[in-house]
Amino acid sequence: MRMRNTVVLGLVLLAAGPMAAEESAAARFATLIEREWAWRLAEFPTLATAVGVHDFDDRLEDASLAAYARRDGETAAFLAELAGIDRAALGEADRVDFDIFRRQLVERRETFHFGEHLLPLNADSGFHTSFALLHRSCPFATPRDFENYLARLEAFPAWLDQHVERMREGVRRGLTIPRATLDGIETTIEPLAAGSPDEHAVFAPFTRLPATFPAATREVLRERAREVVAEQVIPAYARFLAFMSGEYVPACRTSIAATALPDGEAWYDFLVRNFTTVEMSPRQIHQLGLDEMARLRGEMEAAMRDAGFAGDFGEFLAFLRTDPRFYAKTPEELLREASWIAKRADAALPRLFGRLPRQPYGVMAVPQELAPKYTSGRYAGSPRESTEPGWYWVNTHALDKRPLYNLEALTLHEAVPGHHLQGALAEEADEVRPFRRFDYISAFGEGWGLYAEYLGNEAGFYRDPYSRFGYLGYQAWRAARLVVDTGLHAFGWSRRQAIDYLAANTSLPLVEATSEVDRYISWPGQALSYYVGYLKIRELRQRAEAALGESFDLRAFHDELLRHGSVPLPVLESIVDAWIAAATPATP
Repeated sequence: MRMRNTVVLGLVLLAAGPMAAEESAAARFATLIEREWAWRLAEFPTLATAVGVHDFDDRLEDASLAAYARRDGETAAFLAELAGIDRAALGEADRVDFDIFRRQLVERRETFHFGEHLLPLNADSGFHTSFALLHRSCPFATPRDFENYLARLEAFPAWLDQHVERMREGVRRGLTIPRATLDGIETTIEPLAAGSPDEHAVFAPFTRLPATFPAATREVLRERAREVVAEQVIPAYARFLAFMSGEYVPACRTSIAATALPDGEAWYDFLVRNFTTVEMSPRQIHQLGLDEMARLRGEMEAAMRDAGFAGDFGEFLAFLRTDPRFYAKTPEELLREASWIAKRADAALPRLFGRLPRQPYGVMAVPQELAPKYTSGRYAGSPRESTEPGWYWVNTHALDKRPLYNLEALTLHEAVPGHHLQGALAEEADEVRPFRRFDYISAFGEGWGLYAEYLGNEAGFYRDPYSRFGYLGYQAWRAARLVVDTGLHAFGWSRRQAIDYLAANTSLPLVEATSEVDRYISWPGQALSYYVGYLKIRELRQRAEAALGESFDLRAFHDELLRHGSVPLPVLESIVDAWIAAATPATP
């Protein structure tokens, strides 16, 4: 009896040993993640507000050089603690979290090492425009919410000065935005640096104070806001405008390649890996782009012939860019057309997805302070708890450069089934830890956006040859990015060479080809993520269709892709492989 009990006890201990080790590793890992997330929210109060944590709603983050150095040291300590946890002792789900968490920490350290904190803006936007839009992620339900926002407005001048401090350090170290991309950057600052406080972007919340507030409270809040905007916010923006035009832009580098910077080749290699999440060299990506462009050119020429056009490809592009039938005559017309496409896309969603987000979205014009330098459209999410919807922004500036034949593809990418659908579902995925739920991995998110354009083929879009050409032109635009981004930053291309390549090989209007190239120059590597991610999603779908045959369920496949939030492409591949294995019918 004792012997038997001893043997049984021994077997139990042998079985429990690995389980105990796993529980210990899992507990340490969970504690580390929770502690780092709490640290992250305290360090970045605007992030905390955006994700629904309101302990720091009256603060802006410390943006000083010293704070960045301190945070780098603290991130190194988190990484060291993570290295002391045995990944092999974790369960499968925790191993995925481990890899993504480590990636975030390494990325934070690498971006500091390469000096990205010294480059707080790009060709079309930056910290100065982000602050003007900060109110879109803030709560405004109580007088305290408005007081908190006023505290942030009062903190803005010092916060802006910290950014200027870092930019001056960038000049000292030779790390600046290329001067060629900053032509017209003042148009993103000037509307914020003058004018009436009541019409300023940051004053917007005080134009819609809740009627439930006492009249005296509403008046006090409005008057305080006018005073803060007039005496602190507008003068701070005016100082920044003077700094940009009189000091920073003249000191910016005349080179354009990331590889022209100190340690630039290593930086660009990091950016390529970071934005694509795969191991591909700039040369491999460049060749992939050339191959895809050759394939897409044939499809675009077929669409041109379907339209009955008798000239050559270049003549067709000139026709599309100049014929007034392809352009809205008023901003309202463009917004109406975008809204109609969006509602048609809404109607197609139940055929493609089993799970849809609870948060709605709306359509609006790109804010005027951004529009002149901005792309044709973008998605701007709102916090899950917000009374605001997500917003699909449509650029109504320069209407003769916003072709309607591109609008179907643009809308599917930015609204649904693209960024709004993916982003809202990610925020609603409560089973995913917050450090992942609120992360955005460009190769997945932008790859999904481009895949959403592809889904238009299955949702009843691109039925006339012009909209089909617009869709193919958008595909070519993203494939061309593989050629242009690597050409600019690894192979010595000039700005003019890049603009000419986009203009000759895509359906982009010339003004947008120019703004796009300036974006690629000032934000190296990011443009690579779209097509690399798209090809991986297409590859994984084809793999699942081949493996499952008639049992393949497209709605279930899409739900599986989206329920994990934003993930690196190798993780996405392992997720799909596991889903295929689970969905494969058992062999009799």
